[in-house]
Amino acid sequence: MARMTAARAAVEILKREGVTSAFGVPGAAINPFYAALRASGGIDHTLARHVEGASHMAEGYTRTRPGNIGVCVGTSGPAGTDMITGLYSALGDSVPILCITGQAPTAVIHKEDFQAVDIACIAKPVTKMAVTVLEAAQVPGVFQQAFHLMRSGRPGPVLVDLPVDVQQTEIEFDVDTYEPLPVHRPVATRAQIEKALAMLNASQRPLIVAGGGVITADATALLREFAELTGTPVVPTLMGWGAIPDDHELNAGMVGLQTSHRYGNATFLESDFVLGIGNRWANRHTGRLDVYTAGRTFVHVDVEPTQIGRIFAPDYGIASDAKAALALFVEVARETKAAGGLPDRAAWGAAAQERRATLQRRTHFDDVPMKPQRVYEEMNKAFGPQTRYVTTIGLSQIAGAQMLHVYRPRHWINCGQAGPLGWTIPAALGVAKADPQAQVVALSGDYDFQFMIEELAVGAQHKIPYIHVLVNNSYLGLIRQAQRAFDIDFQVNLEFENVNSPELGVYGVDHVKVAEGLGCKAIRVTDPADLAAAFEQAGKLAAEFRVPVVVEAILERVTNISMSGTNDIGEVVEFEELATEPAHAPTSIRTLKV
Repeated sequence: MARMTAARAAVEILKREGVTSAFGVPGAAINPFYAALRASGGIDHTLARHVEGASHMAEGYTRTRPGNIGVCVGTSGPAGTDMITGLYSALGDSVPILCITGQAPTAVIHKEDFQAVDIACIAKPVTKMAVTVLEAAQVPGVFQQAFHLMRSGRPGPVLVDLPVDVQQTEIEFDVDTYEPLPVHRPVATRAQIEKALAMLNASQRPLIVAGGGVITADATALLREFAELTGTPVVPTLMGWGAIPDDHELNAGMVGLQTSHRYGNATFLESDFVLGIGNRWANRHTGRLDVYTAGRTFVHVDVEPTQIGRIFAPDYGIASDAKAALALFVEVARETKAAGGLPDRAAWGAAAQERRATLQRRTHFDDVPMKPQRVYEEMNKAFGPQTRYVTTIGLSQIAGAQMLHVYRPRHWINCGQAGPLGWTIPAALGVAKADPQAQVVALSGDYDFQFMIEELAVGAQHKIPYIHVLVNNSYLGLIRQAQRAFDIDFQVNLEFENVNSPELGVYGVDHVKVAEGLGCKAIRVTDPADLAAAFEQAGKLAAEFRVPVVVEAILERVTNISMSGTNDIGEVVEFEELATEPAHAPTSIRTLKV
């Protein structure tokens, strides 16, 4: 049997588990692993500027293609603690990433050695497994188990911590006979699916709520087929956006307090039955549970058994992988249809589309400084169905989700549960790395953009082009809007006069100069009439120079974006004037009916 260091065995296992890319920052305690990475070959490594950035790159990489698992690597001590935010983000959104950290030698782990911290203990609450490997011979089994856990059940992250002496110890390992462990996912029974379908058939106005689990399970084609067979309108969650194309006749729009459509909330409030698949009933989707659940019967299908009943008790729950459940739903629905047992839902589906054509928000404004709504309108015109959007949090994300269009799974890559500022740039780099041929468009407000702006240099160094739309109002816009309830506007104003860029007025940070200083290209736009040309030019610059290109739109300082202030999806406040003629919403999916 072959002898090799435990670090080399770990690298060989990564390759046999399908890993071809990694993101990270080397350091003294992880250098043996990096030496093995170099000697083995076959895994491309992207050097991040911040280790948290590496963890978000891994998230973006995983979420771009079915089967991907992003790997992030760092040294001991602060490298691991820096990646905790990425692990938390991945756990909340059911994203499998593998975090590998170096550690002080085993003999001094508990002796306050330099950069020695119990990272496994710190990471346990935000991972499916976090372990410091103290015996070199256990390294192959630990990595084998790591991949098994990441892929099984509800996917999620794992951290493996490797003391430097463990990495360097030679072990016996037969890499040629290594095999990944079988993946375990619960599977619905036919009896369960028959009962759930009977409950749907007994309703008058059913909806399907499609969560991120449908996309994770690569089950979007089955979802569409089942919706079409039964004539049931579909509400994608924010994490499930793209599970059914925005222009599909059965897309009913999104529901929620913030990232929702007027017609989506209106249709949901008219429903009497909801089949949730691969969703977690997130609070910004449901709002007040008494409003959300009143008068409706619920069936919940989720791969994680303990997720059923976590937020509220459904009328019926099924623990199952979304793809396995939907395959059975399609099978039973086909048989029921052949026997003439499916109700005609045409009128209900048409009513949902009628709301789409009448309950619209205005996007066309010619104001200078520009309103954010116009930016998203121009993005709809400039970027087609193949675009992979990446964003995290803030008014930019909320307004973008209300007004942009998504047509394919994995083409809206949004950090959902954790929502850390700074996520967008590194995640977009991970997405672009995973799909170099794609048009990747990131969306940030100015504060999100500034949090991890140094990662732009990663795109410049490694030639990872994408377009970053930066909407700049020099404000913490979402927090400012939330502070209205407290009658304050406190510590959220980012304005100042930049002595080096007086032409900016009070908009402070010169993002164009910073982006250019980091090796990227940037365009500033102050008039909405110039947005289309800027987006076109950005695409050309990205293709020519193979670097990130920033398009900064200078917005009016204050815009309140539609959302509920009472935690009630029936009471979303529309701060701006609504669309009253087709020209007010020229890129809407359905032409406005007046």
